[in-house]
Amino acid sequence: MSSIDIGACLEDDVPARRLTVTLDRAWSLAPSVALRPEPFGALAYNFDNRRLTFLKRPGLVALVRGLGEHADVRSTLVAVGVPTPQHAAYLEALDALAAAGVILPRHEVATSTAKESA
Repeated sequence: MSSIDIGACLEDDVPARRLTVTLDRAWSLAPSVALRPEPFGALAYNFDNRRLTFLKRPGLVALVRGLGEHADVRSTLVAVGVPTPQHAAYLEALDALAAAGVILPRHEVATSTAKESA
C-alpha cells in the first residue's frame, strides 16, 4: 500500500489524474474516503484505490471536513479560519488531495453517490 504525506507540501507519489482546485469551485470529501482523527491531524483512507494519506495539519483536516458544508473552497477557508496569506499553500495541499482521490468536485460526489444508491 502506498501513502501520501500531506504536510507543508507533498511527495511526488501521486496518481496521474490531475484536477485543479480553485477558490470558486465546490469540492467535497470523496464518498469512498474515511478520515480517522490522529494526534497529528488525520489519516485518510480511500477504499477505492487503497491509498492512505496523512493530513499532518489540523487546519487542513478542518478544511477537508468543511468542504461539503460550504459553497466553495474560498468560503470554507474563511469558515475554518485560514488566514488569506495561507490560502495558496492550502490550495496546493487540496490539489494533492484531489490527485489522490481524497476530495472530488462536488458534482462528481453527487454523481458517485447517486450511482451507489441506484
